[in-house]
Amino acid sequence: MVVKFHLPGLRYNYPLNMFLVSMQKLHPEYFREGVQIASFFGEFPTSLWAGGRFCNGDQCDAKFVQEVIKNINAQGIPVRFTYTNPSVTEHDLEDAYCNFCMRAADNGMNEVLVVSPVLENYVRANYPGFKINSSTCKGILDMEELQEELEKDYNLVVLDYNLNHDFEKLEKIQRKDKCEILVNACCIPNCPRRKEHYAAIAKQNRTVLKNRTMPREHQIPVEGWYCEYGDKNSIHTIKEYPTYVSPEAIWEKYVPMGYVNFKIEGRTANLFQLVDTYCHYMIKPEYEAEARFMLLTNLQNSRIITVNKPRQGVWP
Repeated sequence: MVVKFHLPGLRYNYPLNMFLVSMQKLHPEYFREGVQIASFFGEFPTSLWAGGRFCNGDQCDAKFVQEVIKNINAQGIPVRFTYTNPSVTEHDLEDAYCNFCMRAADNGMNEVLVVSPVLENYVRANYPGFKINSSTCKGILDMEELQEELEKDYNLVVLDYNLNHDFEKLEKIQRKDKCEILVNACCIPNCPRRKEHYAAIAKQNRTVLKNRTMPREHQIPVEGWYCEYGDKNSIHTIKEYPTYVSPEAIWEKYVPMGYVNFKIEGRTANLFQLVDTYCHYMIKPEYEAEARFMLLTNLQNSRIITVNKPRQGVWP
């Protein structure tokens, strides 16, 4: 049995993800049956082609990009670029930073997650060594349309999270091996603002990148985003959602049906929450506390997270 998990983060979660890989090698007994870390997905911010998360103008240098790709691939794990900006134009295809990232990962091992047909056609034509995945952002709920999507030349199709517990439809899907299920979506089921949110993030990223080329006095204010539906964002608070998929359901329902690919979201999540999420899904319950302690200790020792001591006082 192989149960593949696709994990978030090429930038902020990179150290945690690499610690997790090391822990699986050192302590395979901690992990649930068949767990395989199948990819790390995300972007090197701020990428014009990227979607789904706003990184407020942070950007990586060339050496960091190259080293992260090399180190992840050396573990036998693909890098999956989440290039899901729905508003990519023909002009955007010339973006130097995104093309640099693509060239840095162009070794036949890595993947791209797409929404825009404009970008998909460009990647297929210019970077044929990449596997192409279809994003959940397409929001495909019609079964006939979904079957057609699965017949296209995609490595994987990430299902809309609203299908997670529609087992009548899930049973009917013919290419279950090509499906990926998002197990911990923090959006409410059938969120009415999901596509609007993705469009807003694309606009925010476009603004901060444009501001890089302008003097401060001429920079454009970055529009904020507030969602009245987004109050539950940890593994402990989303369990009441019908779209939440429990680890027990993965092994007892989905895997026996033929689904083996599972996505954990959280590219910009709080690291403490993400540690809990990783342990919840991939670690056996009896080892969760030990695994959590080990991951957090490694993050502290590496100064990824810091624990401050109280200031020294004077008495009297």
